[in-house]
Amino acid sequence: MSWRRWIATGAALMLVAGLTGCGLQIPRDPDGTLDRVTGGQLHAGVTPNGTFVRVDGGEPTGTDVEAIRAFADSLDAEVEWTVGAEEALVRGLENGDLDVVAGGLTDKTPWTDKAGMTRPYAEATLDDGRTAKLVMLVPIGENAFLSRLETFLDQEMAR
Repeated sequence: MSWRRWIATGAALMLVAGLTGCGLQIPRDPDGTLDRVTGGQLHAGVTPNGTFVRVDGGEPTGTDVEAIRAFADSLDAEVEWTVGAEEALVRGLENGDLDVVAGGLTDKTPWTDKAGMTRPYAEATLDDGRTAKLVMLVPIGENAFLSRLETFLDQEMAR
């Protein structure tokens, strides 16, 4: 290894040590979503879509709703539900009114320029027989929150 590579490696290690020592959390949430939700309130937007989200009067039900409830429980948070169309819910993410959006959304969602997207956490068969990978949406840049949600979904789907 050349002396330049040794210096670059040493500088990188010192930078990481310095950032770790100053309490910088990586990944981080510029808007503090994970910290705000933990022990508080999770603002969840859902759009009716088959068995994923059903709205029959009271609180929504369905597989995505149960996943969000379980995630909120893991954070000791209460869920506040907003039911609406995808476009309105994505605006809620952009405006900071919502923390997560679900409703049988697939990895082909057109909203990726306006929202962060989880890794696919499950597969579903669509009405036309194709298989789709399911995702949830979160505010762009809230990476600690996204990471926690993805870890939770990975663990839940492994059961």
